[in-house]
Amino acid sequence: MRVLLIEDDPMVGKGLVVALTDAGLSVDWCRDGSAGAEALAVGGHAIVLLDLGLPGKDGLTVLQEARQLGNHTPLLVITARDEIEDRIKGLDLGADDYLVKPFDPGELLARIRAVSRRQSGQTTSVIEAGAIALNLATHEVSYRGKSDFLPAREFALLRALAERAGTILSRTQLEERLYGWGEEVESNAVDVLIHYVRRRFDKDIIRNVRGAGWMVARS
Repeated sequence: MRVLLIEDDPMVGKGLVVALTDAGLSVDWCRDGSAGAEALAVGGHAIVLLDLGLPGKDGLTVLQEARQLGNHTPLLVITARDEIEDRIKGLDLGADDYLVKPFDPGELLARIRAVSRRQSGQTTSVIEAGAIALNLATHEVSYRGKSDFLPAREFALLRALAERAGTILSRTQLEERLYGWGEEVESNAVDVLIHYVRRRFDKDIIRNVRGAGWMVARS
């Protein structure tokens, strides 16, 4: 799951990148509003974390322009502005949630899961695809009677496939979901992750479609 972080404070930004990466998310970090608006327009992110007091272009302007252009990417405002008027304005302009700094990284991750659930129509933090069940809060995966806790990247791979169960995802599509800007990706990185997941459970948990990519069964 790729996250777009638009935050100008270097200390806050670095802390969030570490917390999100440790949780298995891939983070692309923009440090001003103009760059953030451009990245948001390009797309490819599952959720946006947007500060409001940004150089270049104010966060509310970034939000308003994105929604006016029809960009429906889930967006969570993270800001030190705690006035009720600011919260109301941010939500009315199209933010999916509003979190006031300082906050605990655990709460941020919980809110990201909640926003993702609403976006996909889920009611819990468990994704089910056929015989697979993924707990987004704990990284526990269950498959055909066996359960295990997966490392961040393996979990992210299986989540990307489970969220689009029944659909073939190519190597490029998986890499785009698993790795952020500037990350060096080995040519066999996806193959290695798939090997690890299969070794934990069974080779049939992820199916290979020769010449096209990989998928997990819908049922």
